[in-house]
Amino acid sequence: MTHELTDLANQVSQTLGAKKLMLATAESCTGGGIAQALTDIPGSSDWFDRGFVTYSNTAKNDMLDVSDAVIAQFGAVSEEVAAAMAAGAVANSSADVAVSTTGIAGPSGGVPGKPIGTVCFGWARGDHVQTERLVFQGDRQAVRGQAVAHALRGLLRLVE
Repeated sequence: MTHELTDLANQVSQTLGAKKLMLATAESCTGGGIAQALTDIPGSSDWFDRGFVTYSNTAKNDMLDVSDAVIAQFGAVSEEVAAAMAAGAVANSSADVAVSTTGIAGPSGGVPGKPIGTVCFGWARGDHVQTERLVFQGDRQAVRGQAVAHALRGLLRLVE
């Protein structure tokens, strides 16, 4: 884990612990990277409830209650699906807050309007959900690493 990810994960740990908030993650393109970064922190069981790795649309539907209609209308890589994933993570766990990612890490899969490197994020706290869509540069590993770091930064903004 990079120094930046370790620092971000430690900040998230301290903030969630101090505020007595439980977290769930809902990841597609990051493949559990957010959960790994956070659970590398000793004592994370005090504030980390669970992680969902929902790579397929079926998994998003089954585990997070993301509707087939939302996926069909907006595509799996969309802010709408990221929002539904984050909300579904809160609803299907004991968490107070959640973070989600869905995107195209590459090296293939890009389409017009959604190039390789596109990642949509969702952050939920109770019923409030924020989303963001970014396009990162680099290879698959670089896109995923940047997405994990951005997800953690957004999580800090949500809970601070």
